[in-house]
Amino acid sequence: MADLARIVEELSALTVIEAAELSKLLEEKWGVSAAAPVAVAAAAGPAAAAAPVEEQTEFTVILQEAGDKKINVIKEVRAVTGLGLKEAKDLVEGAPKEVKAGVSKDEAEKIKAQIESAGAKVVVK
Repeated sequence: MADLARIVEELSALTVIEAAELSKLLEEKWGVSAAAPVAVAAAAGPAAAAAPVEEQTEFTVILQEAGDKKINVIKEVRAVTGLGLKEAKDLVEGAPKEVKAGVSKDEAEKIKAQIESAGAKVVVK
């Protein structure tokens, strides 16, 4: 039973991307789709409901495009990331690029607003 509890803990620590990757690997290995286990888990009743769905806690801010005011966007990217001028310029010119990863939802929204106010298009994932 201790091994099963350890496995549950390890699975609970997976990010959404890692869980999706695990699902694909299991589908390939066992030749089943992820829809079948979900239906079985739903039929299991209260025992299955005891495992809460984890909410995403880490977000990634992605610069989609710099817009017309590239210099202002570079300044904001530098302020957010602490990059040097050349690195920030390369990031902005290479859009779409990741600006910052592993940040809280509040911080991601703040960064998005800050960079968008400079004229860029930003996505939070």
